[in-house]
Amino acid sequence: MKKIDYIIATILFFLLLFIWLGDLAWISTSDDTIPILVSLPIFIWLGSPWHFIDENRPLSKIGLCLGALLSLIGVLFGSTLLMAIGWTTLLWTWLKARLEGEPLQKIKKLLIFPLMTFPWITLDFNQIGWWFRLSGAWVTSMILQFFGYEVQQMGTNLVVNGILISIDVACAGINTLQSMLIAGSVINFVYLGNSIRYWWNIPVLVAISWIANTLRIIAICFAALAMGPEFAVDLFHNWGGWAVLVLMFGLCWAVISIQEPNSKNNNNY
Repeated sequence: MKKIDYIIATILFFLLLFIWLGDLAWISTSDDTIPILVSLPIFIWLGSPWHFIDENRPLSKIGLCLGALLSLIGVLFGSTLLMAIGWTTLLWTWLKARLEGEPLQKIKKLLIFPLMTFPWITLDFNQIGWWFRLSGAWVTSMILQFFGYEVQQMGTNLVVNGILISIDVACAGINTLQSMLIAGSVINFVYLGNSIRYWWNIPVLVAISWIANTLRIIAICFAALAMGPEFAVDLFHNWGGWAVLVLMFGLCWAVISIQEPNSKNNNNY
């Protein structure tokens, strides 16, 4: 890296801190916060070794203007997503001028990690959490009815055999969703990083995260019925986030690893 590269990296770092510290509502439990904090280090790790070219190439003016514009609009309208896209665009503009060939193609696939470095799902898309809770409550009610329980669903609340079980914000998965997507993206890149199937499996990660979070809700409900609501709150709400991340790893491994043998010799980025 040359002196100009260190300067650009420093500017990007301070911009990252500005976005992070602009709204601290995303900082909650360790299972929700730590994956976001380590998303950029994961990007650096998976992208290594970093071999910058010696040639001094000018940065794309279009990329710089687009990244700056998106970031500015994001600041003006309080949109973390736009700021995240703007920051990632600036990062890509820089790396595109300093890398070439296969390393550049690899970094292109890893850009999901810089994008996930910012808590835009938590801050900008809270409504997703409500749909996670509602759909999870509905699936749980169907399963409990299958096992012979008397279930009445009232929105995101369930009354099971006279016991009220509230699928509250802690079960929404809105914070954990971003952590699960980061975890799933690691598995996706490790197994399919050299295959075009990598792109196909990105939407699959969203579906797997919903399944993992719904299984978490089901487990909480069964624990509440077996051991009481307080047990479920104390144990699952405290450790459920880490449990669902482990479950996400397992589900992603099961779904993605079976595709890996056919892609070992596929270097189509």
